Amino acid sequence: MPARPEPLTAREDLSAAARRLAEHVAGPLFAEGQDGYDEERARYQTHRPHRPALVVGATEPKDVQLAVEFAAARDLPVGVQATGHAPALPARTGVLVSTRRMTEVRIDPAARTAFVGAGARWKQVVEAAAPHGLAPLSGSAPDVGVVGYTLGGGIGLLARRFGYAADHVRRVECVTADGRPREVTADSDPDLFWALRGGRDNFGLVTGLEVDLMPVAGLYGGGLYFDGASAERVLNAYLRWTETVPEEMTSSLALVPLPDAPTLPPPLRGRYVVHVRIAYLGDAADGERLVAPLRALGPRLADAVRELPYTESGSIHNDPVAPAAYVGTNAMLSGLDAGAVRTVLELSGPDAPITSIVEVRHLGGALARPPRVPNCVGHRSAGYLLAVLDRVTDDTADTVRAAHTRLTDALSPRTTGRNLNFLYGAAATPDQVRRAYEPGDYARLVRIKAAHDPGNLFRLNHNIPPNPSPGP
Repeated sequence: MPARPEPLTAREDLSAAARRLAEHVAGPLFAEGQDGYDEERARYQTHRPHRPALVVGATEPKDVQLAVEFAAARDLPVGVQATGHAPALPARTGVLVSTRRMTEVRIDPAARTAFVGAGARWKQVVEAAAPHGLAPLSGSAPDVGVVGYTLGGGIGLLARRFGYAADHVRRVECVTADGRPREVTADSDPDLFWALRGGRDNFGLVTGLEVDLMPVAGLYGGGLYFDGASAERVLNAYLRWTETVPEEMTSSLALVPLPDAPTLPPPLRGRYVVHVRIAYLGDAADGERLVAPLRALGPRLADAVRELPYTESGSIHNDPVAPAAYVGTNAMLSGLDAGAVRTVLELSGPDAPITSIVEVRHLGGALARPPRVPNCVGHRSAGYLLAVLDRVTDDTADTVRAAHTRLTDALSPRTTGRNLNFLYGAAATPDQVRRAYEPGDYARLVRIKAAHDPGNLFRLNHNIPPNPSPGP
């Protein structure tokens, strides 16, 4: 590889500088208008996509380092993207580092750990760990990128038993705003390690993570589907049921208006359904007993709950894999009662002006306990996470977001805060990002940001500015 480029000057023409950078990075580089630019900036969330000045298709940590140095020398903001499932506001300038090619996954069966490259997806880790009888703390969708999900907290299929994915990060390899590659652990830099695990990409661009694996080969899980006409009764019964189950049971319930699509089973096509998602770590007989009260609620449109290997865990939520345009937000809740259930259905159910996808995730268990090595993931006292999401066009997005705001406002008396990973696009305002953290933790994050990124180079994200405006 040629020698490293000299630092860029503020007066240097961007296109000339980009050509010089392209000579030194191992991966491709795309400027707006070039062939390949649109493909490289593409993401799972297609609404209002990124349109940066440059996209660096990183293939190794050195590419990330060179991209950060390039941007810092010209005072260009920097963003990062692997799969783009939960982006913040779209980049309209600056440098986007695409990590999708950095897909290394190494399993250490003896240590029960995985080293995961910045662009790896959960399905790659699941498949690599399974032959050793191990599983990662992956989320509901196997195609989601590991790094962004984990650094935002990560509420996975085994969350009530093991906690947040961020709680089980052992080591972070990243490039900070000064262009330095760093290996960050609890011993090497306790403050930065604390901030990275829960602060997403505010403090550095992560090139790799070492994470814990769990001794899990399979589980008792799947989906129960009820007709949407019974939504109020099933949701109330589900909430009562969550008060009785052990922390080996992680579950959620989604209210979903399904399209009339041939890819769906005939009983579900074109219907408003209640989808209860089950992931139980224990004997199938115990799982059957625990799920029995839900099955007793009445006829199911479909019942896919069974023993399954962890490699099939993506079937539990059965999240869509095709890219789509959507907006969404969330509320971490202290609890939900029958009155709140009626409010949710009135504002987002089948008779509302906009019928939304609404998911209620049961929290508690290990999610409520502080991890052995503290991090900044907030609102561990919340009992539930309610997320709302809708597909949109440019013409409907503002109207849909207003409907989401009416729902979260109505739930504000029982809201403890927000969850970072479920703040999509325009919902990731500075105030909403602030609400993802405890007040004292947010103040500490601001101090760490000021120490490591005083110019807010990393701001194309769920941003924590080094000098924020006063809170409400």
